[in-house]
Amino acid sequence: MVDIATRVYNHNWRIDPIVRSLLDTDFYKLLMCQMVQRHRPDTQVTFQLINRSTHIRLADLVDEGELREQLDHARTLQLTRGESTFLRGNTFYGTRQMFRPEFLEWFEGFQLPPYHLERHDGQYTLTFSGRWAEVMLWEVPALAVLMELYSRAVLRHMGRFELQVLYARALARLWEKVERLRVRPGISIADFGTRRRHSFLWQDFAVQTLIEGLGTGFVGTSNCLIAMRREVEAIGTNAHELPMVYCALAETDATLADAPYAVLADWHREYDGNLRIILPDTYGTPGFLERAPDWLATWTGVRVDSGDLAEGAETAIRWWQSRGQDPTKKLVIFSDALDADVILALHERFAGRVRLSFGWGTLLTNDFRGLAPRDGLDPFSLVCKVVEAGGRPAVKLSDNPTKAVGPADEIARYRRVFHVGAQTSRPVIV
Repeated sequence: MVDIATRVYNHNWRIDPIVRSLLDTDFYKLLMCQMVQRHRPDTQVTFQLINRSTHIRLADLVDEGELREQLDHARTLQLTRGESTFLRGNTFYGTRQMFRPEFLEWFEGFQLPPYHLERHDGQYTLTFSGRWAEVMLWEVPALAVLMELYSRAVLRHMGRFELQVLYARALARLWEKVERLRVRPGISIADFGTRRRHSFLWQDFAVQTLIEGLGTGFVGTSNCLIAMRREVEAIGTNAHELPMVYCALAETDATLADAPYAVLADWHREYDGNLRIILPDTYGTPGFLERAPDWLATWTGVRVDSGDLAEGAETAIRWWQSRGQDPTKKLVIFSDALDADVILALHERFAGRVRLSFGWGTLLTNDFRGLAPRDGLDPFSLVCKVVEAGGRPAVKLSDNPTKAVGPADEIARYRRVFHVGAQTSRPVIV
């Protein structure tokens, strides 16, 4: 097991790059990329870094030279032979090979495209523009680089003994959470913590902790590289960027209203009826489910990713019942700002009513709250979102209006088209 404190203390760029592989990304990025390659190969998009926690002045803390060095290093990466063999030969979810030969041939020759970086008022403006299938693969490594450089900047001023104590306390905190979760019968937890992790080494360490501590209660990780190295399941389906781009490309209000369902129809065709998890909150969960075609009710489950998580699950249960489906056979995946207390409360409420799984993210892989001087390692909300597609602004509403993305006039238009009523604003924790 890696002595993380010593590695941090002796940190050297040449032996410890932040992004080690193109597989150091979330599994759903590759699944979405394959679909985009087939259905929207020429679509032009722009992704942009968005720091929701504006009190964290990243450009004042993270050295621009280090940032460029890490981003430039990521651009040199290509799949190794072993990584290609993993993608070509592995059966994901224990049933099938997910990736088509022509997609893998493209990915084997792929390198990340250019980026654009500027500083403005204590923040970095980092954007990626070009073909959707290419620039979308910047999202996860860009976030991982910024988050780890931020952590390194804080840790750089700490002594060796201080680092040993910090990591011992973080490990004790993580293990205490695992001990609370492991006694709950039927618990099902996956690591979803790549994008805002403390570091690659700490995420890998957290996964090893869950493997040992939860046993069969740990179902896998979203991180492809860690899944390959630790021989666990790679977990993931799709994300908000798919409906955001499809909607931005819509020419009329009518095609805009239909676009979120057109996305899932393409997804269904791409994966032959597998990976049938609905992410309904991009433009408001109640309205999405109310207007959804009946064939979506037959899908495996939903992922609840914003707003009141319990109410999101209750809404899905009522929807399934209204469409003649048995909720006890459906899967609900919770994935927003989870921690042990939230997981246990949701499990207590919904166990036996639906099948349950939890995608545990930032507070699994980056919970150093209160452990560094002046709370310097407290996690914050950094995202990288598609902001333009086909020359039009991309919009996300969410079930929490605090998370909305897009120009104000377009947000208002989307709220009208998707019949989004009153929403409750909630603090964005991570």
